[in-house]
Amino acid sequence: MSATILDGRAIALKVRAEVAQRAQALRARGIVPGLVVILAGDDPASAVYVRSKGRAAEACGIAARTVRFGADVSFATLQATVAELNADPAVHGILIQLPLPPGVSAEQTTALLEQVDPAKDVDGFHPQSLGHLVAG
Repeated sequence: MSATILDGRAIALKVRAEVAQRAQALRARGIVPGLVVILAGDDPASAVYVRSKGRAAEACGIAARTVRFGADVSFATLQATVAELNADPAVHGILIQLPLPPGVSAEQTTALLEQVDPAKDVDGFHPQSLGHLVAG
């Protein structure tokens, strides 16, 4: 059995080109694809990663924004934010940047991920999204 070497850079370029093409097609129909990232806490690595995601989305023609909260954000505030984004027709994708601050328990994190509308679940963490991934 031989190993297959994957060229991650080439794959990423191909995926980004496909995403940009789809975003352009939506824009041609008057739809501006929108991504919102929820960032809670002050983890520097998460902040860098979120900025990178935003730049990549913008480069593909997706309107991206980040909703930032301090490390003391309450679970209720995060729940309300997810509900608001679920209801916003201008938001097509929601991403909750993990890890959440220590004040948000693992159970609460799971509840937040499950609260995201599966149609807007960018990371695929909602059980319905995971089911689709497993089913192929």
